[in-house]
Amino acid sequence: MQDFIAWVSAHIAPWFGWMQIVLILGLPAFLLSFGFEWAGVRYRSGSWQASSPGQRFYWKEVLANLTLGQGYYVFEFLMHLAFLGAGMALVWQHRLFTVDINAWTLPLIFLVEELCYYTYHRSAHRVRWFWAQHVSHHTGEVMNLTTAGRQSILNGIVGVWLFFIPPILLGVHPAVITAMLGLNLAFQWFVHTETVPRLHPVLEWLFNTPSNHRVHHGRNPQYIDKNYGGVLMIYDHLFGTYEPEVEKVEYGTTRQIKSYNWFVLNLHEFVDMWRDALAPGSLWQRLKHFWMPPEWERPGHTPIHTWTIERKGGAQTEPRQPKQGSSSIEINEAV
Repeated sequence: MQDFIAWVSAHIAPWFGWMQIVLILGLPAFLLSFGFEWAGVRYRSGSWQASSPGQRFYWKEVLANLTLGQGYYVFEFLMHLAFLGAGMALVWQHRLFTVDINAWTLPLIFLVEELCYYTYHRSAHRVRWFWAQHVSHHTGEVMNLTTAGRQSILNGIVGVWLFFIPPILLGVHPAVITAMLGLNLAFQWFVHTETVPRLHPVLEWLFNTPSNHRVHHGRNPQYIDKNYGGVLMIYDHLFGTYEPEVEKVEYGTTRQIKSYNWFVLNLHEFVDMWRDALAPGSLWQRLKHFWMPPEWERPGHTPIHTWTIERKGGAQTEPRQPKQGSSSIEINEAV
């Protein structure tokens, strides 16, 4: 194992991170599984028309999913070349210990990686700085396997990698922790589907099943900010964030961006966050826009929406230019 890690680290990892290597190798399986999902749904519905009633494959959204995934691959590659690869290597050089990689330590490392992922994922919902990166994954209003591809180009910029630095500092080789993250994300491709019903209660309790992950993507009040686990649900049970699927899931966000534009889907929340923070007011209150939850509103400040959003329940917020001397964009809501 150590020799294999050393060879890949010397010949491939300078160009592609281990997470990328795992995900690139998984691409054929991802696309093939989507083909089977599409064919299975069409066959059971008795219609091969993509626009048939009740279909799960609105093709504008599928295309948006795939282009977001493509952008994610490209920007992860660029971020790895720019600083991520060198940064993790630097942390490894200054590690406190060295953890041997064997059959005994791998399960423990997996549990540590899962905890790192849970911590990141929960922060990505409760801290606006990280939500600005993660929100693009939740803007899909139709659930199928390609929804897993709704990833952001901002991962490296906002610092998602910071959540996976502690195990490297403690002596887990960067190749091991990032490859496990890649396997974690590869597993999650297969839970973005409505074609798999609820499984046996033991499996639902322990694993991130399609049912558990449908809950995570729901904007129903009881489903918001639930089921953060990547592969396992144990940390959700431990920290009180588990919710079973009961009523039909309504997908999307409570402030739904109404766009299929690649740049808008990637950047809308990041742009709005900075515009909120730069709007006139107390410096301390303005800085809170970066670390408070996404729904937090600064007293006396109307949240800025550069592009049209739709609030849950049908109200729309249209983007408008601020009046001269105004501190924020005016909001019109048509119920």
